[in-house]
Amino acid sequence: MALIRGREKKGAAQIFTASMADIVFLLLVFFIVTYKVEVDRTKMELPDTWIRTKVPEKAAVISISPPDDRSGPPLTIRVSTGEEMSLPVSTDEEIVTFASTEVARDPNKEFIVKADEAVPYERVDAVLDALKQSKVKYIFLLSDQKTVRE
Repeated sequence: MALIRGREKKGAAQIFTASMADIVFLLLVFFIVTYKVEVDRTKMELPDTWIRTKVPEKAAVISISPPDDRSGPPLTIRVSTGEEMSLPVSTDEEIVTFASTEVARDPNKEFIVKADEAVPYERVDAVLDALKQSKVKYIFLLSDQKTVRE
């Protein structure tokens, strides 16, 4: 170390970044492992209920929503296996085919019917009939939980 006018010359400040890559890698792995895919993002107003039941996580989802604007189809029906993103269907036969395929894979597969409160009950009943025709054993109707304040 050289002395300059009676002082020691200090080395330049350094930031050791070798462990930064390890930390970033661990954070990346953590977020990938804990990431939960939301299979059905259809926005709707659900009917209210006082009953509270836990809905199965890997259940297949059938959502029925009214159109966003007046120019679209009268109702939008989307189906999801519970592990993949939802896909639109246009007929009850497609619902029967989808449900039959899922029941063939797993006879105890649960299905969730998610219907907007503006959807006519006749349409919800037609979807329930299609599920019964496919020999579905467990059907849940999704609703909004009322709280004590309401």
